[in-house]
Amino acid sequence: MSVLAYGAGLGFRALGERHCVGARGNVCPLGAAVPGRSTGGRCAECARLDRAHSVAADTMADDPRTYRVYLAWFGPGMVKVGITGEERGAARLREQGAVAFSWLGRGPLMAARRTEEVLRAALGVPDRIPYARKRSVRGQLPGSEERAAEVAGLYGRAAELEGRGWPESLERLPLEVVDQVGIFGLDGAPAPEPGGAPVRAVRELVDGGVVAGRLVAAAGPDLHLAVAGGGVVVLDTRLITGWDLTAVTRATEVTGVTEVTGATGSDVRVPLIDIGGGGVQGGLF
Repeated sequence: MSVLAYGAGLGFRALGERHCVGARGNVCPLGAAVPGRSTGGRCAECARLDRAHSVAADTMADDPRTYRVYLAWFGPGMVKVGITGEERGAARLREQGAVAFSWLGRGPLMAARRTEEVLRAALGVPDRIPYARKRSVRGQLPGSEERAAEVAGLYGRAAELEGRGWPESLERLPLEVVDQVGIFGLDGAPAPEPGGAPVRAVRELVDGGVVAGRLVAAAGPDLHLAVAGGGVVVLDTRLITGWDLTAVTRATEVTGVTEVTGATGSDVRVPLIDIGGGGVQGGLF
């Protein structure tokens, strides 16, 4: 598998039919077909089995690992509180596309769970944020100082609740705002189109459908592909799972698509195979 880099071209064609990716490392026993718009990439049975063994299902109360509670910021007024295994570091925050974040505390699973619930209620924040909302603000984020200030303000409100619902077994961690704009490549991504046009995103792949463009940013599961004359098209990589893919390396290989000219001067093409709004955040932890 090749490593993608910002500024590099990306192109592939989907082949055949999309099939379930199975659960917990096991192949789907039915070899079931799954809808093209599913961001989970699993049939109903495998999805049930996968979630049944996750922390999100609250079936692992005796989990001995240490968990961290975090405050994640995705854009102005767009924040959530969550938990993640300490051994994973900031991986969960990158998976969610958190533009900035700070740790709030660390401790046993159930203490982290309790703190998460208390903070959600007290701060009035959701447990999930639709990816369409996250995408809609990425091209017009405020400066780093403003981002850090909003995270710090929310951290301060959360810290005031210590002793009023925070379990004693949860250790509060100091404020340390981590900004991921540079990691995601959003500092060099093209500005949004004039007039505030909605973000264009691929909603599903189809047999023979081609996706191609120049990678300008990547946040969470989203790849932002620049196509001059057509702005930026976002590809949620969760839509790729379960497909057989073949690389498209030359423009002449692409058929049945709309052609545009890339910003680098080379031809890139993006199929207008059902492009529209985004989905909702997927699995947890």
